[in-house]
Amino acid sequence: MVETITRTPTQAQSTYLHADLETMPREQLERLQLQRLRDSVRNLWENVPWHKPRLQAAGLGSADDIDSLDALQALPFTVKTDLRDHYPFGLFARPREQLARVHASSGTTGKPTVVGYTAQDLSNWADLVARSLYGAGGRPGDMVHNAYGYGLFTGGLGAHDGATRLGATVLPVSGGGTERQVSLMVDFRPRVLCSTPSYALAIAEVAEHMGVDLRQSGLAVGLFGAEPWSDAMRSEIEARLGLRAVDIYGLSEIMGPGVACECEHRQGLHGWEDHFIFETIDPETSRRVADGEPGELVITTLTKQALPMLRYRTRDITRLMRETCDCGRTHVRILRVTGRNDDMLIIRGVNVYPSQLEAVLVGRPGVAPHYQMVLMKDGVMDTVRLEIEALPGVPLEQYPLLAADAIHHIKSIVGISAHVDVLAPGAIPRSEGKAVRVRDLRSTSPRAQLAPAAR
Repeated sequence: MVETITRTPTQAQSTYLHADLETMPREQLERLQLQRLRDSVRNLWENVPWHKPRLQAAGLGSADDIDSLDALQALPFTVKTDLRDHYPFGLFARPREQLARVHASSGTTGKPTVVGYTAQDLSNWADLVARSLYGAGGRPGDMVHNAYGYGLFTGGLGAHDGATRLGATVLPVSGGGTERQVSLMVDFRPRVLCSTPSYALAIAEVAEHMGVDLRQSGLAVGLFGAEPWSDAMRSEIEARLGLRAVDIYGLSEIMGPGVACECEHRQGLHGWEDHFIFETIDPETSRRVADGEPGELVITTLTKQALPMLRYRTRDITRLMRETCDCGRTHVRILRVTGRNDDMLIIRGVNVYPSQLEAVLVGRPGVAPHYQMVLMKDGVMDTVRLEIEALPGVPLEQYPLLAADAIHHIKSIVGISAHVDVLAPGAIPRSEGKAVRVRDLRSTSPRAQLAPAAR
C-alpha cells in the first residue's frame, strides 16, 4: 500500500514545524542549553582523549563544574586544523564501527576534514533541516528539486534527508546536467529549489538560453547556501527564477546545512539554539563581542554524539541579534555572513571581503552576475583585478564604459582602486557547486600576474 501525504489545514496554516521548541521562552531555552552543554562536555571529557587536558588546563574539574552559560568563555576553542591534525577519526567520540555515515571535505588545501554521525545525529540533522525548510516556506507534500551535490559534501544528503523528514517529495538531481534540470523543472513543477546561489544563477542562465521562463515553472521557494552571497545576488535570483530566495547556513564540522535558516520574514537566520550555542568574538583578541557588533561566529554543539564540537571557530564574520523575530521564534538571529575572516584582503590598507565587491557588481546595468577576483602582488601589497562579464547583446565598444562604471562604484562604495576587465558572455567558468570567486596569482611570476585572462 502506498501512503499518500496530504497537507492538513493545520499544517498549511501553522507558522512552525516544532512550535514548542521554536518559540521556547529564553529562560527555558538557556536552561536546556546549560544541561546539554554539560552533557556535551562530558562526552568530550570521557571519549576524546585530546580534549581532557585542554579542559583541565582551563580550570575544569568535571563537566558538572559548568554552572552557567557564561562559563563557556573560559573553555578552549577548536579550529579546522585540529580536525586535520587528528585525521581521520582522532576527534570522534564514538568508535568508527558505531557511525552511521561519514562525510569529508574535498581536501584541496591539504588533508580532508572528516566528520561522522551516529544514527541519532542523522535523525537530529534531518529534524533541523525539516524545521528550516518549513520556516522558509516549504510544506509537506511539496516537490523539492535538490541540486546540491551528493556524495562526501554534506549539502546534498543533508537537504535530502531533511526534505524527506518534512514529508516532501524529493527530486535528487544533484549538480550538473543543467539543461536536463531545466526540463525537469518545467515537467515536474517543483515548488522548492535547493542549491548554491551561484548554481541557481547558472540554472537561470541556461533556462534563458533554452527559451524557458522558469518564473512560470511553479517554483516558489529557494533555499540557497554553502557560499556567501549578497542581497544583490538574492534580488537577481528572485527576478530570474520567480521565487523567494532564502538563506540557509551550515558547515560540515558542526552538522551540515540546517544549523540556521531564514524564516519568511528574512530578518536574519534563526540559529537553532536547542542544538547549538552561538557566540561572536573579536578574531584578533578572541574575546566575545556584544550582540549586534560584527565578529567571528563561534559554535558549540549541544547534541552531537559522534563529533561534538567545542567553541568551533567558523571564520565567518557576522552579527548576532537576540530580540524575538516578527515570526515569533525566540532563537538567536544570525545576520547575513559578510565574509570569512581568512578570505579578508588588505588592499592598500583597506579591509575587503569578496562579498563586498559582489554587492557592487551584481545588478549593474549591462553586467552579468558572474565575476572573479584575481589577486596579485605589487611589491608587498595585495592588489586585485576584477573580471566581469557583459550581458549578451552589449556591443564590444561599450565594454570600456562598463569597466569605468565598475571602477568608479568600487572606489566610492568599497574604497579601493581596482583594475576591471570586461569579458564576453560565458567567459567566466560556471560552477555546479560552490563558485570559485578568487584566483590567487600572488605566488606566480610578475609576468604571469599581469597576463590578462583569456577572453
